[in-house]
Amino acid sequence: MRPTTALLPVALAVTLGGLALPQPAHAAAGPALAVDTTAGRHAISPYVYGMNFADEALARDIRLPIHRYGGNHTTRYNFRHDITNRAADWYFENLPNDNADPASLPKGSETDKFVAQDKATGAETIMTVPMLGWVAKDRTRSCSFSVAKYGPQQSTDPWWPDCGNGKKADGTPITTNDPLDTSVAVGPQYATDFVNHLKSQFGSAANGGVEFYNLDNEPDLWHSTHRDVRKEGLGYDELRERTYAYAAAIKAADPGAKTLGPVGWGLNSIHFSGLDQDTCSRTGCWGNPPDRAAHGGKELGPWYLEQMRAYEQEHGTRILDYFDIHIYPQQTGVHHKEAGDAATQERRLRSTRQLWDPTYVDESWINKPVRMIPRMRELVDQHYPGTKIAMTEYSWGAYGHLNGALTQADILGIFGREGLDMANLWTAPEADEPVAHAFRIYRNYDGSGGAFGETSVKATSADQGKLAIYAAERSADKALTMVVVNKTSDELTSPVALTGVSAGTAQVYRYSGANLDGIVRQADQAVGATGFTATFPANSITHIVLPHGDGNGGDTEAPTAPGRPVAGAVTSDSVALSWAPSADDVGVTGYDVHRAEGTGTVKLGSATGTSFTATGLTADTSYTFVVTARDAAGNVSTASPGLTVKTAPSTTPTAGCTVTYATNTWPGGFTANITVTNTGTTPIDGWKLAFDFPTAGQKLGQGWSATWKQDGATVTAQSMSWNGRLAPGASTGIGFNGSWTGSNPAPTGFTLNGSTCALG
Repeated sequence: MRPTTALLPVALAVTLGGLALPQPAHAAAGPALAVDTTAGRHAISPYVYGMNFADEALARDIRLPIHRYGGNHTTRYNFRHDITNRAADWYFENLPNDNADPASLPKGSETDKFVAQDKATGAETIMTVPMLGWVAKDRTRSCSFSVAKYGPQQSTDPWWPDCGNGKKADGTPITTNDPLDTSVAVGPQYATDFVNHLKSQFGSAANGGVEFYNLDNEPDLWHSTHRDVRKEGLGYDELRERTYAYAAAIKAADPGAKTLGPVGWGLNSIHFSGLDQDTCSRTGCWGNPPDRAAHGGKELGPWYLEQMRAYEQEHGTRILDYFDIHIYPQQTGVHHKEAGDAATQERRLRSTRQLWDPTYVDESWINKPVRMIPRMRELVDQHYPGTKIAMTEYSWGAYGHLNGALTQADILGIFGREGLDMANLWTAPEADEPVAHAFRIYRNYDGSGGAFGETSVKATSADQGKLAIYAAERSADKALTMVVVNKTSDELTSPVALTGVSAGTAQVYRYSGANLDGIVRQADQAVGATGFTATFPANSITHIVLPHGDGNGGDTEAPTAPGRPVAGAVTSDSVALSWAPSADDVGVTGYDVHRAEGTGTVKLGSATGTSFTATGLTADTSYTFVVTARDAAGNVSTASPGLTVKTAPSTTPTAGCTVTYATNTWPGGFTANITVTNTGTTPIDGWKLAFDFPTAGQKLGQGWSATWKQDGATVTAQSMSWNGRLAPGASTGIGFNGSWTGSNPAPTGFTLNGSTCALG
């Protein structure tokens, strides 16, 4: 296994962050490594290999398991108009997504396309649901701090000079801006409508639709990132109440959905509320933060988990499934695009210890052990057992450098070993960047779907700062997979002791400075009954695959062809397909569905079971579908016999509506929440809802999401600009506060644009 490409030429200096690494004269003695397949066994969640905003080609290549639509701009995403506000990241500007057809919205929005890509590549989706209470108001490009309206500012958009950063020339924040310049107020009904829209396009979570929903993004920083609409930090109680309302709305709309919160920005999100972070950043009250003091001195993380547990105990519904806290290394220079100097690169590699190591004192203002994964696990085990843990944003930087790839490979190994449940890199690398190859080491090391195992086993290094080792057993073929990261500038020769395996011949794959363009297959490694000795090149990532049993080279047999697809429900734009399963010597891991097109095929999506619904089809059109099967080793079957089916013709346009009316009543007052659904087959452009109060003592008060009026017993609600268009199947939520005397019965009849609506 001794490499022939261990020396790094000076020509690689730019790629390696401006450094010409020393060329070792010979391999040095490395730390002893050991793997015991009989100990430390636990499942590795596939969701630790997630990303934010990966392009489709990369997602397919690494078989991306989970994909997140998140970030600051999603906090004010308006799915009806397909527009975001870029907040403090870019001059608080409303920017519509240009690739949408405005006449078709909300269908065909950026988020629709995001989920459609995930279905096509087999990834699960994490969708961010706004919880701030404001979303971008329409598709008009606008900004919160117009220079013409609010005066000269410290910085302006170089491409749109009227939009400033909200700070006067002397750096003083502008606090008198009008939130309505860019945004419109919304409530929990917005979450209901968003989830219902996604269900109408992709099905429920239990039926292949969106399964995961982030409860907004970093709400403890709203007072900074979204200070144009939020002037004060978010306190304990308001975080709880917003979470209760919005998470409950998501669960009511789709009971199979999973929620993630509080989606904090980092370690301080466990210690402090947004209100305390806001207050103490100005007054220095970190030793005795007032919001924490008002809640019994309990840190926000444990308090939040206890409040979520209390909700489940009272209502019988779990509204928090994942405890989600982001992490970005705070050490100088680590979370940078560039690799930095030699000291920074060493610091980057060391700083991964903050994820797990109780002896590592964080080399930043934190200045104490972080041990983030064990910390989060202990919090949920103590305060809300059964909750999973997630980091839906993290990044150690240097994506374009080998140092970044070494760090990322170390991180992915730590995630699996430490039992993290979900992680999403912010944001995805380019497909040809070194950090992308670190993911391929675990997800597609051979270009044919070869992957790291799903069951972690005990793997130790006498010096993980030099050589880190991670090991797992692959379920499909029982192969032992081992990833070794050499973090040093020396070629290291180390013994690798093995327990619980048989002698054989291991395959070896490596990513290093010898070829930054991809992972290279090395000479096979002979493995004895108790292990082997190998040399690991300087600054390299090595994946060693030891087949189970007698070392016969692993699984090379493809599954049998699936059965001919059978059509189930056929509509004007979809066909439900099912098929008889394939057989395989070690087990089928998934199926891919294709549509015949010309002399080839187009992949429509993937399934782990034997059913799939093809969507987005044209009415009254014939399509031919085939299915292929694949196993864990990446072997692909021949295609099934084809099925040709014709979609249904377009139906005659019909009109129809449904209204649900629910109240929360107290002596003398009530809140009414109304959902209006277009059950017809044609869009509604502008609507007016009318109903009569049953008693003379019922009075309309303040309303929202519509223009409200009362004339005698008759109440009307006129649509707003942002919710006036209801596509077929679409819903919108409106509501009002009212008063009553005597009794408060619900109205029994509703009309929409003069037509009677059914009661939901």
